[in-house]
Amino acid sequence: MALAPCDGAVVIQSFEGAQVYLPDGIQDTTVTIAEGNIAEIGGPGQGEVIDARGLILAPALIDVHGDAFERQLMPRPGVFFPTEAAVLDTDRQLATNGIATAYHALTLGWEPGLRDVARGREVMQAIRDLAPRLLVENRVQLRWETFAFEALETIEWALDAPLLPSVAFNDHTSMTMRAYDVPIQDRAFEFSPDFTVAELDDDRMRKRTASKAHRSGISEDDYIALLGEIWDRRSDVPNAIETVAAMARAKGAPMLSHDDTRAETRAWFRDRGACVAEFPMVLEAAEAARAHGDTIIFGAPNAARGGSHIGSLAAGDMVEAGLCDALASDYFYPAMLAAVSRLDADRRADRLRLWSLVSSGPARAMNLTDRGVIAVGNRADLVLVDWPDGHPPAIRGTWVAGRPAYRGQPAG
Repeated sequence: MALAPCDGAVVIQSFEGAQVYLPDGIQDTTVTIAEGNIAEIGGPGQGEVIDARGLILAPALIDVHGDAFERQLMPRPGVFFPTEAAVLDTDRQLATNGIATAYHALTLGWEPGLRDVARGREVMQAIRDLAPRLLVENRVQLRWETFAFEALETIEWALDAPLLPSVAFNDHTSMTMRAYDVPIQDRAFEFSPDFTVAELDDDRMRKRTASKAHRSGISEDDYIALLGEIWDRRSDVPNAIETVAAMARAKGAPMLSHDDTRAETRAWFRDRGACVAEFPMVLEAAEAARAHGDTIIFGAPNAARGGSHIGSLAAGDMVEAGLCDALASDYFYPAMLAAVSRLDADRRADRLRLWSLVSSGPARAMNLTDRGVIAVGNRADLVLVDWPDGHPPAIRGTWVAGRPAYRGQPAG
């Protein structure tokens, strides 16, 4: 089918010679894009023909949880960089890593410093202001610390953004306050009477919170004192979650619970509309999510490294067991492609299934129905990938809604 330009304004491009990752198999075929969408699969090349011989053409990556942008905001502890410059650099990193849609896991917490509410709002405003200059689609995951009641006004404001954010319920406060003899993966549901609490005036609390105090830019004593004040809010946290969940439901925002350790935890958040389990820490929580049709997300660094750095579930095992629908960059953007490579080398699943973990799986989790698979009518979010046998893959080009966000030409 020949595609006719409209007054010469329509840019038509065809990829020829690539191995194309289609929903029902890998084929050597031609893919043509026009007006930002996939216009034709098969048929002759039209418009600008891109020679993709020896390369893979696949759906571009979708990152549902990434906080590596914090390195651009604060390259060294306590050293903050101009926000707009940090956002621009992060955007370019995403493009070169093949990520066409990114949900920045922006913490809205009660800590001062890097993760406080005011800084989060400043970053979100910068993303809005810079949108015309950004290469990829920069969205936000409202990574809300459930004890941070001061964030509710900002959450309401953020839910009216031009690009709908997701909402993730995080409770690192209760994690910090768990009893000293309870491993993080063994803690009870945070609102359960079985949840046992640590004493603040114990040297072990100083050790547990030292890195958090450092990140916050306050002394260890001041951090522990603040933690005690925040912990006094505990009885009001369920009502605050109900309020935020209602706001998110009203806007149709995807909701996620974070670091679940019990089936009870997953059920409680599912009942409030959070149908995505992000980084479940134990098998009970992952199996409870699967039994009820919830989407399950694990961290790509976990999969790329061969296991969790904190002793939680191994993402590779979960992929093989059918208990993982999507992989997120977490704290390192290159981890998504590296995870696919590692899981492929370990033969955890076939390549199409593995690629779905960074494309169609994340798209389904975020209710993005226009991307994630190469199909006629979908948005032309695509990557060209160089993946020689026995070596890791590398991104050679990223297209976002048909625009070339990144084109790389190797020296050889």
